[in-house]
Amino acid sequence: MSNSEPVSISKLRLQLAAATRMLEQRQIINYSGHISCRVPGSDDILIQRRNDSRATLEPERILRVGPDGQTVEDDGKPPSETIIHLEILKARPDVNSVLHCHMPSAVKFTLMQDTQLKPLLCHATRWRSGIPTHPTPAHIEFEEQGRALAQTLGPHNAALMRAHGMVLVSESVPGIFVDAIHFNENAEAYFDILRTGKEPAPLSEDEIDGLIAHERRGHHLRKIFGYYLDKSRDDLPEEWDIDNWDDLDTGKGKPKS
Repeated sequence: MSNSEPVSISKLRLQLAAATRMLEQRQIINYSGHISCRVPGSDDILIQRRNDSRATLEPERILRVGPDGQTVEDDGKPPSETIIHLEILKARPDVNSVLHCHMPSAVKFTLMQDTQLKPLLCHATRWRSGIPTHPTPAHIEFEEQGRALAQTLGPHNAALMRAHGMVLVSESVPGIFVDAIHFNENAEAYFDILRTGKEPAPLSEDEIDGLIAHERRGHHLRKIFGYYLDKSRDDLPEEWDIDNWDDLDTGKGKPKS
């Protein structure tokens, strides 16, 4: 990072690197999968290099990519499926961060007939509107493919990809990290119940309404993202100075219990 780079972009690079490493530690991202975020005041995005390890991602290695898919002031190659991020962010001005991964607990639900993943746990209310499945398992590398996936996602906050993976969208990098943790927990719980031969009992609309009425999204993101940062303290570079990370999502200070 150059000394003239805006602080907000520096923070975003740190958040992307930390979130990627922490999701890799939890096997939500592995040798592939990637997180992107918007560059404030721009149509550009930040995303990791194609061949960099998710386990040791450094903020200085993260690329700035323009809406045409070309790198800006960098010489690295972005992921081959960067078009996923560009087309979703183009279609969803309410979204600032996108995750594409191959979460095993999610992919299972694209391989079963007549079984739809629904909100089951209390932190799954973000998916009340539905979790559609994109009908093709194809690698997404062309503009028309990215647009089609964005259309499948529509107004929802998650979409599965048949025999392939999934996408999640959120308002921030901490938000995408926390949502990935909760989505995985919800999918695993749903599948565990199916394995017993019992029928899952998803949250009712009234239950979801009640949970959302008492939701404090900003506080929750700071608390959960901060918890995992602290849990990963020994695995993150000391120079990242995670104790002094503030403004994680809403500008209201450090995570609190």
